[in-house]
Amino acid sequence: IILLFTKTNKGINKMELYLAPMEGITTYTFRNTHVELFGDCDAYYAPFIVPTENERLSLKSLRDIKRENSKVNLIPQVMCSTAAAFFEFERKIKEIGYDEININFGCPSGTVVKKARGSGALKDTKRLDRLLSDIFDKTDIKISVKTRVGFYSHDEFYDILKIYKKYPISKLIVHPRVREEYYRGEPNLESFKKAYEILREKLCYNGNIYSVEDYKNIEKCFPEIKSVMIGRGCVKNPAIFREIKGGKRLTTAELINFSNTLEKKYLELFKSETNTLRKLKEIWMHAITNYPEETKIIKAVKKSSKLSELNNALNSLPELL
Repeated sequence: IILLFTKTNKGINKMELYLAPMEGITTYTFRNTHVELFGDCDAYYAPFIVPTENERLSLKSLRDIKRENSKVNLIPQVMCSTAAAFFEFERKIKEIGYDEININFGCPSGTVVKKARGSGALKDTKRLDRLLSDIFDKTDIKISVKTRVGFYSHDEFYDILKIYKKYPISKLIVHPRVREEYYRGEPNLESFKKAYEILREKLCYNGNIYSVEDYKNIEKCFPEIKSVMIGRGCVKNPAIFREIKGGKRLTTAELINFSNTLEKKYLELFKSETNTLRKLKEIWMHAITNYPEETKIIKAVKKSSKLSELNNALNSLPELL
């Protein structure tokens, strides 16, 4: 009886936990290495692919989501401004064997927004409504949506929610910032509450979960949501899903082993020390924040111009408290 209780207590988390897509970081190499060394993530969302109605999707653009490259439960993401572009993507991923698509209405990048993609789609709610209408009129695939709460103002979210409510969206992943905030400041939980009041049965929270304590705060504020998505928090701490589910805390040795494993895989993939170093430093810009007091090591990581310099700095890191 004690053993059964302990096992149940460890699995106390009732929410599903997802890895958020991060362009250039959470590629199949990162995802596969994460599931091998850490796991406890229920689904991984791939960074967006951008098709157009005038451009066929190449095998190169689909490489990140090809089945032979994936060892995880993966959901592909599309960023599009027309239904024609969406259906080009749908056709291709059905051929690969997927039965779900996530649509990105969240990316704040200026080059994306000016083409009415990502969070740029939220700027014109009539156009957003037409796009979703055209898609849902003809699609037979499961569709989830990742969204911000507006373009300029949080006041825009009610009108956006009215549109989302009209369609059979399987999951609504809400990052409670507007486009103009990018990733600055704190997510607006009052804005998320608007979605919680209307669509809580299909709602997923995303934004600034860096620790078990951050997760527990969201769980406390919104006890009926069924899923949470974590992006930068996982790059900082790849054991965060394990920790949320009651497992052991991240160690420095694990973090360095994660980096070393990625290094080997990136070198094999890129055949380039320069590109491998660039990828690893992009990850370590998040992970090094676990060590705020180690200013000399942080500086050495940022200034490293060779893999040997990066690794020498990392091997000086103390154990995490």
